[in-house]
Amino acid sequence: MDNIEKLAEIVNNSHSIVFFGGAGVSTESGIPDFRSVDGLYSQQWDYPPETILSHTFFMSKTEEFYRFYRAKMLCLDAKPNAAHLKLAQLEKEGKLSAVITQNIDGLHQAAGSRKVYELHGSVLRNYCTKCGKFYDVRYIIDSEGVPKCECGGIVKPDVVLYEEALDDSTVSGAVNAIASADTLIIGGTSLNVYPAAGLIRYFRGEHLVIINMAPTQMDKNAELLICERIGEVFSRI
Repeated sequence: MDNIEKLAEIVNNSHSIVFFGGAGVSTESGIPDFRSVDGLYSQQWDYPPETILSHTFFMSKTEEFYRFYRAKMLCLDAKPNAAHLKLAQLEKEGKLSAVITQNIDGLHQAAGSRKVYELHGSVLRNYCTKCGKFYDVRYIIDSEGVPKCECGGIVKPDVVLYEEALDDSTVSGAVNAIASADTLIIGGTSLNVYPAAGLIRYFRGEHLVIINMAPTQMDKNAELLICERIGEVFSRI
């Protein structure tokens, strides 16, 4: 039995699958991975992306933050790939109970997934830091410089920047989903980003599957390890 057949067997025998995914899920949709060779971290700006995408930088150099953010973080032409679509299908079939994602692109929802825990927020949501009014992503794109609310407050993307805490309710929902899953599929993530990667320690289920191009710290614990592109893998089950 090859890896794809083994994965299909695990999926068929599971009743409560949770998928935990990272940047590798979206790279096949054309969204760059921060830490890849061709990712944002290897490109030259006045500051490293980690610095630009920090709370301190947003507060102190907001215009420069938005120059980078509009140029590099908004990939609105991206479409869901085979991985997104298969996960939505598994949820519809009652096999998958939740998607937990470190991505901020909204592609899981675009594919039809309903129960999605976005650990790092979403570029599709924005809010006024003064009055809390909601703004969609088009407002950010169509504005110039620092986007302002009608009340005069600065509009901020609903994404978790460096130095910011994860949302408590999102984390607790993700933890509960992982703790009650019989199968955990980890895909497209190196498991190097904390605290998000720490959530998988709550898994007590039967099957741990890892699908990732590069090694992860959890490989030794996996029942099934597949070192291929996740979209290609999901397209074959």
